Amino acid sequence: MKNKAYDLVLIALFVALMAICAWITIPAAVPFTMQTFGVFLALLLLGGKRGAICMAVYLLLGAVGVPVFSGFRGGVSALVGSTGGYLVGFIVSALLMWALTGFARRNRWTLAVALAVSLLACYAFGTVWFVVVSVRAGKAMTFGTALSFCVLPYILPDAAKIWLAYFLSKRLKRFVKAEGGDEGFLGAEPSFW
Repeated sequence: MKNKAYDLVLIALFVALMAICAWITIPAAVPFTMQTFGVFLALLLLGGKRGAICMAVYLLLGAVGVPVFSGFRGGVSALVGSTGGYLVGFIVSALLMWALTGFARRNRWTLAVALAVSLLACYAFGTVWFVVVSVRAGKAMTFGTALSFCVLPYILPDAAKIWLAYFLSKRLKRFVKAEGGDEGFLGAEPSFW
């Protein structure tokens, strides 16, 4: 029971951190936020299971109207809108990162590839969603246009945010008890389990 309470507190803490990171916004069609930093810091420190649960709780809170998304938005409309796919993509990223690091040899390169592939999966999911919602709304939108509009301007800032999340997670790992009794994702043998 003690471990369950600890896990719940950690998940709640990182959900709050993700909301705060989402509120740090530079407005644009797809807002520039610190959300990517919050997502990957949570994944790096919480691990696969708790990280995926954290993303799900975050989206659930937003769906029921708690203003946890960028611009202090909440509600189902934020999730089904044109940028909602990037939010749902956080769960895709968490599950993919969990899977990639769970089945591969555990080292820095595995972690780097998992981080990059997880971010690319979020981009892909969100961009397809953006195109579908835009076309349904009667706006002419191609996948290439959406990529140049929704992904290309964000690649370098998001890479910097992921690097910052990795750097900080290395410093903070001693304060977060790992799942399953191992050294966690960033221990001597990095593990997402």
